[in-house]
Amino acid sequence: MTNIAQLIQAVEASYSPTTLITAVRELSAANDQAVIPTLIKVFGYNNPGAAVVAVEGLVNLGDIAVPFLLAEIDGYDYGARAWSHRALAKIGDPQALDTLMSAATEDFALSVRRAAAQGLGSLKWEKLPPSEILPAQRRVLTTLQQASTQDPEWVVRYAAIVGLQSLAVAVQNANSEIYPEIITQLQKINRQDCEVVIQARSQFALQNLEN
Repeated sequence: MTNIAQLIQAVEASYSPTTLITAVRELSAANDQAVIPTLIKVFGYNNPGAAVVAVEGLVNLGDIAVPFLLAEIDGYDYGARAWSHRALAKIGDPQALDTLMSAATEDFALSVRRAAAQGLGSLKWEKLPPSEILPAQRRVLTTLQQASTQDPEWVVRYAAIVGLQSLAVAVQNANSEIYPEIITQLQKINRQDCEVVIQARSQFALQNLEN
C-alpha cells in the first residue's frame, strides 16, 4: 500500500502541469482524510486540471471534507476560493449554507458567486433537523432571488437560475409553500432580464418544472 506521505510529497514535488495532475489523481484515489489539506492546497497552484481532480477527490470524501474546506477558504486568491466553493457546492452539506449564501451575493469574484449560487439549491436538506429545513430553504430562496436579479454579471444570474430550479425540484414533492414563490421568481426573470440567454434558461427551468 502506497504511503500517504509519499503521495503528498509527489504532489508538492511535481515539476509540470501534467505531472501535477497525475500526482493529484493518485492522491485523490487514496480516499483518506489525511489527503484533504493537500487537495485544498492544490486550488492555489493555478492548474485548472489539477483543481478539477482535487475537487472530485474532496467530493468523493464527502461531508468529512467540509470542515477543512470551511476553515481553509482562501481570502486572497479568488481562484482558489472559487474551487473551494465549487467543492462545497458539490458535496452539498448544509454546514456550508452560511458560507455559500454569503459568497453568492457578497464575494467580489464572479467565479465565486457563480459557484455558490449554483450550489445553493442542491444542498442535502435531509441532513438538517426537520424543523430547520423550511427556514433554511427560505433563506436560500431569498439569496437566489437577489443573485438572479441584482447581480451585474449574467453568468452569476444564470447560475442562480440553476440554483432556483434545483431548489424547486427539492421542495416540489413536499408541497412546500416556497415552491410557488420560486415559479414566480423564474417568471419574473423571464420577463425582465435583458439577456436572451437568461430568458432562455429561466424558460427552460419553467418548462422542466411543469413536466
